[in-house]
Formats: sequence, structure tokens, C-alpha cells
Amino acid sequence: MLLCLVGAGLSLAVAGPKPLPDHVTDVKTQPDGPFLIDSAPTFPIGFTAGPPTGMTTPDRNNAMAYLRREGYTFQLWYCPKHKWGPAAEAQLDALLREADAQGMHLVISIDDLQHIPPRDTAKIAELRRVVQKYRDNPAVLFWKGDDEPQWGKVPVENLRAYYETIHQLDTHHPIWITQAPRGTVAEWKPYARYFDIGAVDIYPISYPPGTHSGIANKDISVVGDYAKQIRASTDYRKPTMMVLQVCWSGVALPGKTLRFPTFAQERYMTYQAIIDGARGLVYFGGNVAACLNTRDAAYGWNWHFYHHVLRPVLDQLRPDRPLYPALIAPASSLKITSNGDSAMEYTVRESGSYIYILASRREGSTVQVTFSGLPTGVQEGDVLFESPRHVTVSDGRFTDWFAPHDVHVYRFRR
Repeated sequence: MLLCLVGAGLSLAVAGPKPLPDHVTDVKTQPDGPFLIDSAPTFPIGFTAGPPTGMTTPDRNNAMAYLRREGYTFQLWYCPKHKWGPAAEAQLDALLREADAQGMHLVISIDDLQHIPPRDTAKIAELRRVVQKYRDNPAVLFWKGDDEPQWGKVPVENLRAYYETIHQLDTHHPIWITQAPRGTVAEWKPYARYFDIGAVDIYPISYPPGTHSGIANKDISVVGDYAKQIRASTDYRKPTMMVLQVCWSGVALPGKTLRFPTFAQERYMTYQAIIDGARGLVYFGGNVAACLNTRDAAYGWNWHFYHHVLRPVLDQLRPDRPLYPALIAPASSLKITSNGDSAMEYTVRESGSYIYILASRREGSTVQVTFSGLPTGVQEGDVLFESPRHVTVSDGRFTDWFAPHDVHVYRFRR
């Protein structure tokens, strides 16, 4: 019987020095900036959950090895409530061995230890043992804290022991907590004391649309609303990630109509999350059994969706693509402005001799938008991933068309 859930994920895309010491992967976070993995700026992307451990792809390649060759190296391991024990620990040990052998990294999530009432000395002792056992494992990347604690009405103080114990014993691996798309900034804010990485899971693709959203916006631009909300709940002092949709219970339970994001929808949600401040991404539901076709059911993962939708989107974010330097750059201080309406969203990044503008449009009409403020001497820019399209710059300005849910990524050489 499978006691705990195993997920495989994407993009630790680290270029730079090896870990010091070389048996520990050192992860540092910074306010509204990129993750630092072994001192290298990194845009982490993960799957929850991924192919089962030891499983193959439909082409009979080892799934973990295949994802590693694709450049994917971050995965989640989750043990549900009342399941932690020797058998689950043996499963985690086996996964860590496989992950280490394939160059993967792992996020450990043990529900029984994530919310500990004050003075529960037995659970604190077990948490200390677990942290001391795994903190130096080269495959460990993050610790996962309690899932959706505000929506689950978990007392804030019940997260203290997990946070303080891990930080006392492990200085290399931060704690990630995901909030549900419910609650307000004020309701989330107290929980920010007990995590290093904040996230929100939001899955707006369903019939009818937007059933997962807890606010008035039921369209796919709700992703950006929640990206802004989780950042505000940390007072912009901690990095945030967004958990985006592959498949979820709202389209998979009996009586629901199965529906997946299209390429255009997944691309828009991905880029909108980045534009609105996410410094990492997670994709949920590749392992949901009700969402697998007959072929993929035998392999325990949604390879059809991965190859036809998700991989083409994430291919644009790979570390060997021209956009990646912008993903790991801080926000630019350039005063780039737009004459677009409130449906327009964009962020400006600088890296080396390049200036990047990542821009998207929410729901509304199709419009022409003019951006201004590029430095003197810039005459044209590439529209990445839309070759051979480019834009012409005059007096620091350029104009382009945006339809609803359009994304354009511009790169200008100084």
C-alpha cells in the first residue's frame, strides 16, 4: 500500500558554484528577489505530484532520469495525516537515494509533524529526529509546512514548533507554506511569521469557470490577484511562489466535467504569476488518477498533458533559453511606463546588456499599448518566442497589440 505521495518536478536550473559543504544543498531566500541555491540565483519550478518513484515514461525510460535530462530537478514528497511511521520513512529513504542518484532535489512534507500544539513534547522530539536525520542529505531542497493553514483554521501558534525547530537545527533549507485561495491579506498575515516561502494554490479552469476562486474574479487572471495577495501578506519581505493547475478535484470528482488548461491559458497563468511577483512555480495534479487517460494510468502520471501543454510552456523558462536571466534578476529601477488600462500588467528586469519587459493583458478588449522610458540608443527589441517578430523603438517608446490573455516578452539590447 502506498502510504505517502511522491512528486517530481522541474527546474532547479542552477549555474554556479558547487554546494559548500558539498554534501548539503544550501538554499537562501531574499525579499522579493530570486532564490539562491548554492549562491546561484535560481527560479525553482516543481510538480506536486510527479511520476511515482521508479516508474518509467511511456517510452520505457526511467521517469526520474527522463525528467532530469529535461532539466527538471525539484520534487515533492508528501506523507498524509496519521501515515508517518517506519514504512513511510523507508519510502522516503528510498526516494532520497533515487533522487540523489539522478541529481534531483526533494521537498519533504510530513503532515503529522507540521502543526504541533504547544507542549506536545513527543511530536517535537520526533520532528527533531527527522530534521537531524535528513538535514545533510544532498537531495533535500525545502521543508514543506502545513498546507492551507488559514482555510483549515489551524491556530497560528501551532506552526511555531515546526518553524523554530527546523530553523534551530537546519540552516540550509527554508520552509514553504501554501495558502488556499480563501481568506484575506489580514487573515494570512499572522501565518507569515512561520514560513520562509509563501505560496497560493489556484485552479481557475473548470465548468463553470472559477469555482476554485474565493474572490469576485472568476477568470484566469485571478492567478495574478492571489500572487499579489500572498506577497502583501508577507509585507513583501519573503519570496513567493504560485501553485498552478494541471488537474484538480473540481474537474475530477464524480459529477464534475473533466477540463484541462489549454496551452494559451497555461502560458498566460504562468507568465501572469511571474509578472505579479512569483519567484517560483509549482504545477499541481499531474498524478490525479481520474485525470489520466488509459495509457498514462499505467505510468501514474499525465504524460499526455505534460508533452502537449505544459512542456511547451515551461520550455520557455528553461535556463538555456534567452528569458532565464530575466527570471533570476531583481526588479529593474528603470521608469518604464505604459498607456494601457488597468488590464495591462508588466514587469521590467535587467541582466547584463539586456532589458526585458514581460507584459500580459487581463480580460477586456484588444488594444494597442505604448511603452515608454527605454534608454537612449535602444532602437529595436526582439519579441521572444514569437520569431521573427520584433518591435521598433523611437525616442524610448514602442507600441504593440494585446488581446485578452496575451503575453509578450520583449528583450532589448542597450
